[in-house]
Amino acid sequence: MTAASVAHTTPPLRLQASLQRPGFELNVDVTLPATGVTALFGPSGSGKTTCLRVLAGLEPQAQGHISVAGEVWQDTAQRIFRSVHQRALGYVFQEASLFEHLSVQDNLKFGHARTPTAQRRHGWDHGLDLLGIGHLLARMPHELSGGERQRVAMARALATSPRVLLMDEPLAALDAARKADILPWLEQLHEGLDIPIIYVTHAMDEVVRLADHIALLEQGRVLAQGPAADMLTRTDLPLAHGDGASTLIEARTCGLAADEDMCALAFAGGRLLLPQTRSNQLPPNKLVRVRIQARDVSLSLDAPQRTSVLNILPASVADISPDGPGQVLVGLEVPAAEPGQCGTRLLSRISQASAHRLGLQPGVPVFAQVKGVAMVR
Repeated sequence: MTAASVAHTTPPLRLQASLQRPGFELNVDVTLPATGVTALFGPSGSGKTTCLRVLAGLEPQAQGHISVAGEVWQDTAQRIFRSVHQRALGYVFQEASLFEHLSVQDNLKFGHARTPTAQRRHGWDHGLDLLGIGHLLARMPHELSGGERQRVAMARALATSPRVLLMDEPLAALDAARKADILPWLEQLHEGLDIPIIYVTHAMDEVVRLADHIALLEQGRVLAQGPAADMLTRTDLPLAHGDGASTLIEARTCGLAADEDMCALAFAGGRLLLPQTRSNQLPPNKLVRVRIQARDVSLSLDAPQRTSVLNILPASVADISPDGPGQVLVGLEVPAAEPGQCGTRLLSRISQASAHRLGLQPGVPVFAQVKGVAMVR
């Protein structure tokens, strides 16, 4: 069964909870997808980790309702409260926290052995291929790199046959090189699991690369939630502002462009070209995710001629909002290339002076010159 079919048959994750602490109040009410990665995003102190702790049953004073895959884990009104060991979940922390006296294999078997037989959906080795740690089984934790330790911690969480995987900034303790090593394994984990992953992070690059869904938290409340591609381009939210503002586009590969070492990608608004930098050519019709940063999109009223920019898309201005001193963020609508398809929303971050000089306002047709396209998944 594919993840998409599971999402249609498995009830979504429900979290309705309130918790009072000195100087802080958590009050959230969200319904999250049954599969895929939901990123909990927001500033420090907004309640992201507290949400994970409530889900895990680590905050018994929390009031509300929690259900996962149709199972009620907590319902204050009905006096239902499953303790931590009764909740089928995997929890991955910033630090791997492996049992130092046990080998990698025994660390994995420990979690599996403590899972009731009736609840076991997978063997203790379920995460070996997903996380590429089969060759590490005989090693002790002190013999592992930071990235390897985190991959083992994730595999140990999967060995318990969880109904939900909670990840609290799993890359925060790693340096840039180790993060780069582990991100492809997280992508593979994302593609290979049929359970929801609730992922807490401060890093926008991780959100852009991994998240299918975003719940934006602020001061203990959910400010907004929705598909990642929609959330990142909502100019009424802080996610769409600042130097990192960007658009996510789902596209499909359609081979190399004729006589050019360029990868061609088809999306709802037409076609994008980007340099073929991978050692192995991607197969045709493979679904990929690309990121276009707002700062890499310039605008012209006339079709550019004799330009080095390869990706030029006809569009119309949808909205304009301030974006810091002397800057504006222009929301663009790129029309669908085929009848029956939806258009694509794009962002452009330009100077206020340029917007004034071009006379930009909603409805004005423009040409979006996309100077940079990055394939992130």
